[in-house]
Amino acid sequence: MKNPFSKSVRGLSIIIVGGGKVGTTLVERLSKEEHDITIIDQKSEVVQKIARDYDVMGVTGNGGSYNVQLEAGIESADLFIAVTDSDELNLLCCTIAKKVGDCAAVARVRNPDYLGELGYLREQLGISLIINPEWETATEMSRLLRLPTALGINSFARGHVELVKFKVPKDNVLNNKPIYEMRDFKCDLLVCGVERDGEMIIPEGSTVLKELDNVSILATPVNIHRFFKQIGVDTHQAKNCMIIGGGKTSYYLAKQLADMNIDVKIIERDMARCEELSILLPKTLIIHGDGGDESLLKEEGIEDIDAFVPLTGLDEENILLTLFAKSCSDTKVITKINRSTFTSVIDSMDLGSIVYPRYLTTESIIRYVRAMQNSIGSNIETLYHIFDNRAEALEFKIDKESSVIGIPLMELKLKDELLVACIIRKGKITIPRGSDMIQGGDRVIVVTTHTGFKDIEDILK
Repeated sequence: MKNPFSKSVRGLSIIIVGGGKVGTTLVERLSKEEHDITIIDQKSEVVQKIARDYDVMGVTGNGGSYNVQLEAGIESADLFIAVTDSDELNLLCCTIAKKVGDCAAVARVRNPDYLGELGYLREQLGISLIINPEWETATEMSRLLRLPTALGINSFARGHVELVKFKVPKDNVLNNKPIYEMRDFKCDLLVCGVERDGEMIIPEGSTVLKELDNVSILATPVNIHRFFKQIGVDTHQAKNCMIIGGGKTSYYLAKQLADMNIDVKIIERDMARCEELSILLPKTLIIHGDGGDESLLKEEGIEDIDAFVPLTGLDEENILLTLFAKSCSDTKVITKINRSTFTSVIDSMDLGSIVYPRYLTTESIIRYVRAMQNSIGSNIETLYHIFDNRAEALEFKIDKESSVIGIPLMELKLKDELLVACIIRKGKITIPRGSDMIQGGDRVIVVTTHTGFKDIEDILK
């Protein structure tokens, strides 16, 4: 395969098969980073709309066709991404791309039957990355149920550091407190973002917190738990969970929660699916019924449940179920939203933790793309779009010489709206101060409103 790491100046040549939600989001994000994008879809109207909206090349046809891939430029492509609705077509597309072109390949594979075989498929087919969106969504939800107080949790350094978003409760000790006074809690943490009235800021020490602010803090899990206890916030894992809908995500989530010793109840209206789930999930209680039936929800204990997760196929139904659950209990709710529109309306509602499956998938792919493009040696290990995609949190691995090494942070000319949030060195976690320095071998976590970072040196003006 060509050496992609020689392409640090220009963007990559990327072919994307599938113009659905994930494919469109990938085109939107990657086109902003100056990559050469070609979209393939069997529907001409889909190709024309995406090509027009994002100024990219488009080819109408079957992405698994040798001739269609040739027309799209597979012979000179750096990366091939298959995200159609068919797992088998995605795998076929990538197999042909690997044979015809000399590129890396990424496939979306959603069927639970393939979950235990992903490593084998990658090795045998030569696919660089296989992503299961429903599994990723379930993993995100199970992480949130470990710490129900959190609205969002992002993990770095293999789980040793977490970025946790929470809402400041009414009449809490944090209300009207400047951030610099949080050192009194004697917890090594950093406030990375504050959201208030639809606005998001990268805060300074003088920023004053208010009740009902959404605040994001970065720290080790131990320090996060210690901090929450000191401000009087519950840190106990959910003991039980009610899930509405018995689809793939519900199956994956119930499986993961069972491993966490959380009791799970799934309400599903299709009897055949109920029987199937009862065999697949012997530790889970499967209820045949309409999850949108208010009397059934109360009969099954929604008023006393620790966690409630509506996973129907409709955003509107998920939102209504979430609002009903919050109206009759203090349960932890997680709302899955597939659309990316009407965000201002969604933000105005109290929907608890919101999970967007398409963004979880695209983040994994964008992280891989940036790692391919990087050439200096400070590879992106982890990437999250945070604050409703208005900022990024990135983890860099510093494994070569760089102009940021050995200089106190206070002397570096850093970009505005940027925080060097954490330095991990030989397993030791440091929330850095101005006198701290980045060294070779470190892992560095950066939070910024800028996008498109590919290397640690991008933090400089």
